[in-house]
Order: sequence, then structure tokens, then C-alpha cells
Amino acid sequence: MRPTAMWRGWLPFVPYAGVLAVVVYCLAPFYWMLVSSLRRASDLFDTSPLPSPVSLENYQAVLDPAQGFARALLNSLIVAGTTTVLALLLAMCTAYAMARLSFRFKRLILTLIIATSMFPVVSIVIPLLKLFTGIGWINTYQAMIVPSMSFALPLAVWNLTAFFRQMPEELEHAAMVDGCTRGQAFRKVIIPLAAPGILTTAIITFIAAWNEFLIAVSVTNKPQLQTAPVAVSKFVGAQTYETPFGSQMAAGVLITIPLVITVLLFQHRIVTGLAAGAAK
Repeated sequence: MRPTAMWRGWLPFVPYAGVLAVVVYCLAPFYWMLVSSLRRASDLFDTSPLPSPVSLENYQAVLDPAQGFARALLNSLIVAGTTTVLALLLAMCTAYAMARLSFRFKRLILTLIIATSMFPVVSIVIPLLKLFTGIGWINTYQAMIVPSMSFALPLAVWNLTAFFRQMPEELEHAAMVDGCTRGQAFRKVIIPLAAPGILTTAIITFIAAWNEFLIAVSVTNKPQLQTAPVAVSKFVGAQTYETPFGSQMAAGVLITIPLVITVLLFQHRIVTGLAAGAAK
């Protein structure tokens, strides 16, 4: 067989090989995190691809009530869930106005909205800490929720504006002819049709708020209010200067599980929403 003919025979498999390479590259760190979490503390530096024997001692250490990790997971759920709900409510109203109303400097306003989310978090931590200290917000949920919204809201507005803009205005007009007000047309017609985009934006917002670390570690010092990423960073070993890598890996797995379940449950709507948002 000629080399050219041989390459042609393999050509149909090249895209699949590329997809496989990307999947392996993306999932390899998570696989190693899972494997490391299932090793015994004495086998932590073992480089075998599978744990032998499988041990749950790291998970037992993480879920020990003394660690307070279950409370940290609940705190993360409260902060991320509240941030997502509030950001979506505000973003849907703002995005609908930006998509439907005509006024001067609309594009400039949209640019400024997305530009506000590009400031590095580290640049605003000190001003936020001083502000929250002055108003008594240190060690409160709102001290974590409000700053998270300042980064989640611009992205949500930008995404939802694209979804609302591509929906024909005739939909509202038809609903208003049937007796709906503008607000009723928005609630009963536009929002249900934009559900894939709204759900996609909600998941992106939730993941960003769930993983937030710098603000949460700066504005809380009470263990009962710390989020999961903060709690993991403060795990201590059995001895001084010992880093509990196994417990941290197990906690990482537990933190990742809610995100994986969410994506698996709504993967169809996520893909639909991303595809709809890409349409011109």
C-alpha cells in the first residue's frame, strides 16, 4: 500500500483522535485527583495509575465533624445559589431593555458593563475589606454575595442580551394583540422561549460563584461562615508543617461533584443555549 493511500485510510479517524486528545488533556487532572483521594496517607506519593488498596480514609477525614466541611459546602451553596438567582433576575430585566430599547450610547453602555467584570479581583479586595469593615459586613453572607454579583452580573447581562436580541419582536407584538401587557409578554412568552440561554447563563454564574476564593477568604474569618474553597485551604495535617494532600484531594472531589451533576443533568439545554447564543 502506498503511503498516500495509507494516510487516506487513517484520515477519517483524525478528528476523533483530536477529540480524544482534548478529552484526555482536560480530564487527566481530575482523574489524578480522584485516584489520589482514594489512596492511603502512606501511599500518597505512589505513582501507579490506580490506588492499591483503595482507601476512604481521606474522605472520612474530610467529613469529620471537627473539620466543618459539610457546613462549608452548605455555605458555598447559599452564596452561589443566592448570587445566581439575584444576578439572573437583574440581568434578565437589564438585558431585555438593552435588546429592545433604542437609546443613545447603548453600545458604549454594554461595553462598560462587560468591562467592569475584567478588573482583577485582587485589585478590589482591600477597598472592599475597608468598606465592609465600616458598615459591619465582615463575617456575613452578603459580604460574599454582593462582590460575586459584581462579576457575575455583567457576564449574565452580556449573554442574555445576545439571546433576547435574536428573538423577533413580533412575538411580543402578537402577545400584546392578544391582550398581554409588555411585562406579561416578557414573562409569559420571551422568558420561556429564552429558557436554554437563561439556564446556560445560570450554570456559568453558579460555577463562577461556587469556585470564588479570594473575596471569601478575605471577608470571613469564622469557620462557620467559610465556603468550601476557603475551608480546603485551611486544612491542617496531623503534624506541624504537614500538608494534608489526601484530604485536599478528597475535598476537591466533593466540591466538584455538584458541578458535574448539574452539567450532566442539563447538558442538553446547555448545548442548546450555547448554540442559540452563537446564532447571528
